[in-house]
Amino acid sequence: MISIIIPVLNESETIESLLYHLVDCADLKNINEIIVVDGGSVDGTPEIITNLDLKIKLLTSEKGRAKQMNTGARLATGNILYFLHADSFPPVNYDQHIIEEVEKGNNAGCFRLQFNHNHWWLRLASWLTQFRWRACRGGDQSQFITKALFEDIGGFDETYTIYEDNILINELYERNEFVVINKKIKTSARLYEKHGIWNLQYHFWTIYVKKWFGASADELYRYYKKYIS
Repeated sequence: MISIIIPVLNESETIESLLYHLVDCADLKNINEIIVVDGGSVDGTPEIITNLDLKIKLLTSEKGRAKQMNTGARLATGNILYFLHADSFPPVNYDQHIIEEVEKGNNAGCFRLQFNHNHWWLRLASWLTQFRWRACRGGDQSQFITKALFEDIGGFDETYTIYEDNILINELYERNEFVVINKKIKTSARLYEKHGIWNLQYHFWTIYVKKWFGASADELYRYYKKYIS
């Protein structure tokens, strides 16, 4: 059984479409629950969720994706956790694809990525995510992981306000516990549209390199807040 966990902060534009997508594209006997963890939205996101004719568990948490996702994971009752960004739409039958991998002994992984944008760089970056290379991973691809493995790792590192997905993925790669499902999750290119494709890509690469050379969680967040947030 899968527990879907979605951290949100001011996601009124996408959350309704995503939640209906999750219900429509899965066999609900495989979905134990859908948990949305709000970090203090002021745009009506919680109200939208509450008013939907869907069985959604709405939780509140301190702001920060790591804190929000850990909050959802603590209360999740499924034996597979599926962490998903609010602007990323997994493929049809995503539940079956995840369960099939776990039954093969693959305890963690993600889908390959497709941006909802036709720029050649984003198409190339999307194409590269089908490979297992560590540099091609990111939170937008979503993350499934057995609850047992997640708890053994200790969950998301809450000292990281950004880059928390990558910290967990690094640990999974070190344990050789990662698989890429060759089905596409479609994610929004809204940050690229807002900042410019090459400008944003430069800043993402800079954050990656800074972490590679030992930058602290606070240093990464300060850079992100200055140039991206």
